[in-house]
Amino acid sequence: MMLETVAAVPGMVGGMLLHCKSLRRFEHSGGWIRALLEEAENERMHLMTFMEVSQPRWYERGLVMAVQGVFFNAYFLGYLISPKFAHRVVGYLEEEAIHSYTEFLKELDKGNIEDVPAPAIAIDYWRLPQNATLRDVVMVVRADEAHHRDVNHFASDIHYQGHELRELPAPVGYH
Repeated sequence: MMLETVAAVPGMVGGMLLHCKSLRRFEHSGGWIRALLEEAENERMHLMTFMEVSQPRWYERGLVMAVQGVFFNAYFLGYLISPKFAHRVVGYLEEEAIHSYTEFLKELDKGNIEDVPAPAIAIDYWRLPQNATLRDVVMVVRADEAHHRDVNHFASDIHYQGHELRELPAPVGYH
């Protein structure tokens, strides 16, 4: 749950900063604003789904707010200084998320975590079958994380090659 709280920040920050840049320069973003905001929304849905599963306590919610506040400001400054670095960091964070969800699947398969029915929010968002389980949710979330990894490494590569994101079309509409 904590990982998802942090993961929802970079897309929003990057999308917001690209939005402002687009307005200042009177130019299109090549779809990158939309792609990054879709990523933020998707990560938010991961969090909302796992909150349904785990029912966090008040102090966990407080910790989430503190971590998110620190990370938002740090990532905002980092993105202003180097979007290339910021996207690369997110790519690596997403790789860690993929690993974490793979371990989660192993624990589900071993029976160490109960494979409960998927929450309604997950069934609606990912258009899962009505009889979907937590394992099905973890599978689609892990696939989302792989997409976010690829998008952020791609964005970093664009900057590394001396281009701006708007010069290459963004991968939009994966969900």
